[in-house]
Amino acid sequence: MKTIFIDCNQQLGSVWKQVYGAGDPPVTINTAAFEKNELPRVIGDYDICIDDHSYMPTDLVRQCKNLKHIVFLGTGAASYMNVAELEGAGVKVHTIKGYGDTAVAEQTIALMMACCRDLARMDRNIRAGTWQPLEGMQVFGKTLGIVGLGGIGAEVARIANGMGMNVIAWNRSQRAGAPVPLVELDTLLAQSDIVSLNLTLNDETRGFIDAAKIARMKPGVIVVNTARGALIDEGALLAALKSGHIRHAGFDVFHNEPLKADNPLAQLQNVTLSAHAAFRTLEASMTLLRRAIDIVKKVQA
Repeated sequence: MKTIFIDCNQQLGSVWKQVYGAGDPPVTINTAAFEKNELPRVIGDYDICIDDHSYMPTDLVRQCKNLKHIVFLGTGAASYMNVAELEGAGVKVHTIKGYGDTAVAEQTIALMMACCRDLARMDRNIRAGTWQPLEGMQVFGKTLGIVGLGGIGAEVARIANGMGMNVIAWNRSQRAGAPVPLVELDTLLAQSDIVSLNLTLNDETRGFIDAAKIARMKPGVIVVNTARGALIDEGALLAALKSGHIRHAGFDVFHNEPLKADNPLAQLQNVTLSAHAAFRTLEASMTLLRRAIDIVKKVQA
């Protein structure tokens, strides 16, 4: 079986060289950019595709006659492809969990702090020649509500506890031995000064944070999302940011990526943005690519 890594960027290419070993199966590395409709040409007659974060529409994948496996670099394949449709068409989608929990949690905390202290806006102002100190929000003693207490959410809780925050969480399923108190979702929304979204995206969680849930949040709440953009109703989010009900939002993920400069989120001063980079540390990338290679080895065995 032949394998291609369809969208290897410069950063991942450097990491690949560090983790790829002499006994690993051959993998063709494609570093050339391509349009979405060129996907069948890029995949060609390959049987296995390693996908960083390229969209894989079902109609285009169906044109890849030999393709039987997609190894998605991460957990959020549902944001880039219809997994059920692809598997119904005979293409198995493999995801990789737990490789970057600490990296994503650290980015969550970084975005939280940037929002609380309005760091990005002051940076922009100073670069533009305006010296305007802005009053921030101290996090010590504040309540952080974590929506989704999986591996990443638990790491966020660990770090926030060490910062002297009052941490509560809501999880879709019961979790024995939770590191922080589990509460009802409405309680979390009403009590939290900061809400961190760490849910998996699926059919049940798409649009999970809607206008009604935002209305239940504290006025002046800060919202951080390092999970998936589609967890939030974007129209309701924009309205709450413009009204000030949401004081500030920090996002690493978006409904459509890359985010365009004319997207309304990019026009608001009370939004801090990062380029879906929460998981991109050397340590996490090495683990991620090593596990991807091991999946390919297993599939080919």
